[in-house]
Amino acid sequence: MGDCRIEKDLLGQREIPCQALYGIHTVRALENFPLSGRPVHRSLIRAYGTVKLACCLTNSELGCWPEAKARAIEGACRELMEGQLDEHIRVDALQGGAGTSTNMNVNEVLANRTLQLLDQEPGNYAVVSPMDDLNRHQSTNDTYPTALKVAAIGLLRILEHEVVALLETFQSQEKALAHVVKIGRTQMQDASLITLGREMSAYADALARDRWRIYKCEERLRVVNLGGTAVGTGLAAPRQYIFRVVEQLRSLTGYGLARAENLIDATQNTDVFVEVSGILKALASNLLKIASDLRFLSSGPLAGIGELRLPPRQAGSSIMPGKVNPVIPEAVSQAAIQVMANDQAITHACSMGHLELNPFMPLIADALLGSLELLTGACNIFRRHCVEHLQADEARCRRNVENSTAMATALVPLIGYDQATELVRILRHQGGSLRQLVLERNLVTEEEFDQLISPESVTRLGSPAKKEP
Repeated sequence: MGDCRIEKDLLGQREIPCQALYGIHTVRALENFPLSGRPVHRSLIRAYGTVKLACCLTNSELGCWPEAKARAIEGACRELMEGQLDEHIRVDALQGGAGTSTNMNVNEVLANRTLQLLDQEPGNYAVVSPMDDLNRHQSTNDTYPTALKVAAIGLLRILEHEVVALLETFQSQEKALAHVVKIGRTQMQDASLITLGREMSAYADALARDRWRIYKCEERLRVVNLGGTAVGTGLAAPRQYIFRVVEQLRSLTGYGLARAENLIDATQNTDVFVEVSGILKALASNLLKIASDLRFLSSGPLAGIGELRLPPRQAGSSIMPGKVNPVIPEAVSQAAIQVMANDQAITHACSMGHLELNPFMPLIADALLGSLELLTGACNIFRRHCVEHLQADEARCRRNVENSTAMATALVPLIGYDQATELVRILRHQGGSLRQLVLERNLVTEEEFDQLISPESVTRLGSPAKKEP
């Protein structure tokens, strides 16, 4: 007993290590929710510290505590906000109770850290209380979703930076590979000619749309229900507190946060997280498509397409010598697939809110913040370990162009569709190259053929107008 303190709650009492910053509510949660094995996302913990600091500063302005106590509470909140107390938030990421276990873990840690700053022993809740002081004028139901929005905005800004860097890298590759003519493919079949540069430009433009969508996400998340307490009515909170607390949070974060006009709506409805997750899923969809394309174009390399060379990152097999796998596109693909799965979880969780509250906020938070972190990491490694160092196998690309029936599409304006089709039929039966066949039949000159497969010709918008005789 000398190494433990006794804490009590509605259900009884528990022994707590004397110097532990957590308390009985945290212990209950650890017993009840051994689920994911993951702690609460660190961004949510730190955002919670920011929310608690805003509440503390507002309560201080309203004269709720003596000066020394207020300053100590503020100091503890700042430590949580800065990541110094992460290790003490021990509850599982997934938990029942709409996030109450996270809020209580935070309240207990902040109360006990405040006691330490006041030269008191942890657990002396008559001096600083997790409930009466650290949860003053608050509820899990307004602090948790507000902290989630603050955390998500911060991660969105980091993700936007990585998306911009990735799209700019594709733009650089667009210029570097503009001269490489290759086979364009539809339904995985040879179609018509294109350049590697133009393929890169399409990837860059898709990511540019993602960047704009992500930028606009902040508007969806800036409206918070802080001050609404339990169900959005502001129960037990003074009007002056409700009017001031979001202003404090806006000042602390630098984000354009605003109090919801309808706090009841903002407390019970979580559709904004579905919207934001859908935008993240769109980015995941583009990343998966691009990564799949790069894997396909680099396949082989000798017995496949082999038009692109991906930078080798590691040995690819424990049994096949010399094998190097496209591990970065594969990793990016897995991150994208997980984000899509997270979106499904978020959609289900948000739609299962009942009446005045959504009890599944922990799943929403874990999935949303996880998606943001996965996409940020995926964009980063995709850029640094793959896209920046892409190279074309120019000889392979040219050989494919000259031997492929895709060249026939470029001949249509000169020799007509029927004759071009006949050439394709002959090649499929006899083999050989289209270049050799058309030159043997004097259908075009060598100069005309080379002009048809030049980068300028294959990227020209439409066909040039025919000269009048």
